[in-house]
Amino acid sequence: MSPDHGPRRSRVITVEPALTQLSKLTASETHRLDRAIVAISVNPELGHQVPGTLLRDYTDEFDGVRVIYFVTALQTITIVAYVEA
Repeated sequence: MSPDHGPRRSRVITVEPALTQLSKLTASETHRLDRAIVAISVNPELGHQVPGTLLRDYTDEFDGVRVIYFVTALQTITIVAYVEA
């Protein structure tokens, strides 16, 4: 019998502008942002749709982070375009 696994996570890719932003974050900010990205990878429909685009905007008020991203049609890849922590 196979073990029960948690929800399937999408693969997360960070594009160049977000990578540049990440390089400027402190360790604490990066840790807070990591939690938000894991949450998005488990549930790509978090946040809200940005009108007129394929982008989604997720803000975690508790950790004080914001991620703008889009998800591929099959929801297997989440592409992070912008981060703020």
